[in-house]
Amino acid sequence: MDQPSAETNPGTERVYQDDAYLSTMEAKLLRIEGERGLVFDRTNFFATGGGQPGDTGHVELADGRTIPIVETAYSPDKRDVVMFAGPEADLPAPGETLTLHIDWPRRYRLMRMHTACHLLTVVCPFPITGAAVGEMESRVDFDMGSEAPDKAAVTDALMALVRANHPVFTQTITEAELDANPGLVKSKHVKPPRSTGTVRLVAIGENGAIDTQPCGGTHVSETGELGEIHIGKIEKKGRENRRFRIRFGPPA
Repeated sequence: MDQPSAETNPGTERVYQDDAYLSTMEAKLLRIEGERGLVFDRTNFFATGGGQPGDTGHVELADGRTIPIVETAYSPDKRDVVMFAGPEADLPAPGETLTLHIDWPRRYRLMRMHTACHLLTVVCPFPITGAAVGEMESRVDFDMGSEAPDKAAVTDALMALVRANHPVFTQTITEAELDANPGLVKSKHVKPPRSTGTVRLVAIGENGAIDTQPCGGTHVSETGELGEIHIGKIEKKGRENRRFRIRFGPPA
C-alpha cells in the first residue's frame, strides 16, 4: 500500500495531549498499517513513549461490534498513532467513522503514576538516567553520586506535594525558548524530540512554580488525585545511579 506523503498526511491528531480525560470519542479510519494497525485521523489513545506504555481498549463499529486494541505505538516516521487490533478481530474498512474507547481504569492509573514520577523529580533534583511508568509501580533512576536517600523522608516529601493539591497543566514553548532554558530538561541522556518548532511542557503548581519540564505523556489535573503513594524500594544501580520504585498505597 502506498504511504501518504508528509504533504498529504499531517499526522494523527493526538487529542490526548489536550484532554487526557477523554475516554471515548469518534474518529475516521484512514488506513490499515501493516496487518493489524489502525490509523485514524484523530485519537484519544496514547502511543508508547517517554517511559509510558501505550493505551489499550477497544474500537466500536456502527453495528455495535467491537475490536480489541492491544497496543498503541507511533508509526516509523512518528507522524501517526497506530492502534493494533487483536489477532482474531475482523478489521473495518478505511473511511468508516468509529468510536474509540480507551481502557479508562488502566489509563487513569498510568496518569496518576506518571504525575507521581514528576513529583519525585522535584523531591530528588538529580539528573534522570532512566524511567518507566507502570500501572501499580513505576521507577525513576537518578545519577545521585554518593547520596544516601532515605525512603521514608522521600515518601513524606512526596505526600506533602500530593496533599497540597497543586494544579497540573500543559503549555508549549518554542525550541528556541527551550534552548535558552536548558535546566527544564531533567533527563541526563534523552532530549525532547524536535521537528515541529515547539515543545510541550507539563507544569505543576501555580505558574509552574513546583515543576516544569518537557513531557508528552498523560497526567492528572491536580496532585491530590494521586492519592496515597510511597517509595517501596531504593536500589543501587552502579556506583552513582539509584533506582526509586514508586507504589500506590501506604508504606508496608
